[in-house]
Order: sequence, then C-alpha cells, then structure tokens
Amino acid sequence: MTVNMKIIRRKARVVKIGKVYIGGNYPLAVQSMAKTRTADVADTVSQIKSLQAAGCEIVRVAVKDASDALAIKKIKQDISLPLVADIHFNWRLAIKAIESGADKIRLNPGNIYKDNELKFVISALKDAGIPLRVGLNSGSVRGLGSRKLSMPQKLVRSCLDYIKRIEKLKFYDIVISLKGSTVWDTIDAYRRIAKECEYPLHLGVTATGLPRQGAIKSSVALGILLSEGIGDTLRVSLTDDPLQEVLAARAILESLGLRHFGHEIISCPTCGRCEVDLIRVVKDLEDKLTTNDQRPATSDQRPTTKKSLKIALMGCVVNGPGEAKQADIGIAFGRGSGLLFKKGKPVRKIAIHNCIDEIVREIRKEQRR
Repeated sequence: MTVNMKIIRRKARVVKIGKVYIGGNYPLAVQSMAKTRTADVADTVSQIKSLQAAGCEIVRVAVKDASDALAIKKIKQDISLPLVADIHFNWRLAIKAIESGADKIRLNPGNIYKDNELKFVISALKDAGIPLRVGLNSGSVRGLGSRKLSMPQKLVRSCLDYIKRIEKLKFYDIVISLKGSTVWDTIDAYRRIAKECEYPLHLGVTATGLPRQGAIKSSVALGILLSEGIGDTLRVSLTDDPLQEVLAARAILESLGLRHFGHEIISCPTCGRCEVDLIRVVKDLEDKLTTNDQRPATSDQRPTTKKSLKIALMGCVVNGPGEAKQADIGIAFGRGSGLLFKKGKPVRKIAIHNCIDEIVREIRKEQRR
C-alpha cells in the first residue's frame, strides 16, 4: 500500500534575515557556518561564495573579538547571502557586529544573560531592524541544575525564561534553536518548544561528530521533526567541510519532499546481476547536471523556472524496467546497452558509452515543453 503523506507545517511568525524570509509559508532555509577566521576577509568571502554555490541560503560567522566584528562590514560588500554574527560572552561584540551590518545576531543565554547587557543589545537590534537568534545547546544551559529536569526540559525552560526577558523590552523579532547532543534530546526539546511559542525554529543537532555519523544523526533527528511540521531553517553540523553540511541539509529536505533543488536521481544499489558500472554512470550524470546550469534557488528564494524531473538509473532487469517506468526519464541497463523509458513508456535502446549525453538531451527536451 502506498501512503501519500502531507506534511502540515507548524505556523510560525515570519522573520526576515537579509533578503530571506523564514516562518509562515516560506520555504525551509538551508544554513551553514563559515569555518574560517572571520577577520580573514578573503578566506571568509571565498568560503561563503562556495557555500552559496552549493545551495546555502543563510550563513553564520564566529565573532571572537573586535577584528572579527569589524570584518563583517568588508565581508558584506562581497557577498549576497544573509550573514549572521555568532556572539558569545561579550555583549559589546554584538553591538559592533550590528554596527558592521550583520543581518542577524545569535546570542547564547548561557553566557550573555545580564539584564543591562540584554537591554543594550536589544536596543541596537531595534535600531538596525534586524532579528535575534536565541541559540541554546546542551553544553551551555545555565542556572538550571535540578536533577529532576531532563536536558530537553532544561533547554526549553532556559529558552522561555530568556525570551520573556526580551519580550519585556518589546522585542519580538526572534528565532530559536535548541540543539541537544543526542537525537532524542533534540527531538524532545524542539517538540516542547514548538508547543510553547510561535517563533520560527532553527533545527540542528550539536556536536554530531565525524561526517558519516553526524549526517546520520542529523538526518534522523531533523527528519523526524520536519515530518511533524516542526522547523523553519536547518543546519547539519559536521566536523567536515561546510559544503558537506549544505549538501546533507538539501538532501534531507528533498527526501521529505519539502524542497526541490534540481532533478531527483534514483538508482539501485547494484548487485551481482548488474552488468554496468552504475556507480560511475550515476556520478557522471550528477556531475553533468551540476555543470549544466542546474543551480540552486537564489538567496532571496525566488523559485527556479526550470522543471525538476525524476530520473531513474537501474542496473538490471529485475526492478529496472518497473522503476524506470515510474520516472520521467529512466534507463534499465543490461549488457552493453540500456532501455530508455519516458513517462513510463519504452522508447529505444541506447549504448552505455553515450547514455549520459542521451539523458541530458532528453532532459532538455522535457524542460522545453
């Protein structure tokens, strides 16, 4: 039995970050973080541009000192992505980052919490007309040492207490993140906060570890939350090149049908019946599509005008014809050739050596229709 699941998203307040809107009915936005020293403007700009080319829509930078805060102004001159300044311990750096043109400020309630500090930062945010992210993680919960409270409960209570203080200052342009270090802590925390407020939620799991483990943990936690309609932006935090964070986040959204960034390629895992180097074929097609102007959505979230297609590449006659028939364009490979399907109908046989060029030509035909 086939189940067609429609995800009903939680209704969140709309918040504008640079040119990107989140919350409401706006698309879930992909975030990442530059891993360069922010004061090194050239390196930071280069990495941000690479992230944007990979599909990142909001980028965060670490602000450790005044030189980092002042560098934001120069960085902003050379990028078009919304830039978020990540502030810890020193509220004055938040002021400097705001003055330098940051599009959003992230504060950690665990280390910037004094009333007078908050008052100055919120005043500067109001003057600049930019939002605040209240960002907690399991390593920075402050002042809630009760053993009776679980980590998710501590995260939520700390967050709500902090937000109440901000709301007393008549400021409501807020985004929330509550990142646990385990899958279940993260899920529980976001489920709880989703019921307590209408602010948009930035999803993520903190300190996930090495790439494979981190991608899996993030996919499980974020996939469950997104399937429940929870979340407005997301970051897959990995101990790896930030490009991999962006690709993983996009894959999660595409897997759930929440965003479509390009053509969907489905392929079999191969087995002893496969008589073609399908791994190479799939990689070659992916590379070809990437260089054939299959670009991600722009940072202001204008929809792409190109049609996204489902493309099936199958390695043998067991499931190959059936899967290929269900795709817009598909090939069921055999020995030396493959049978091309379009919209479920067999069209012709094509040789393996030029199958990629044939698929690309068929894609162009479909996009012109």
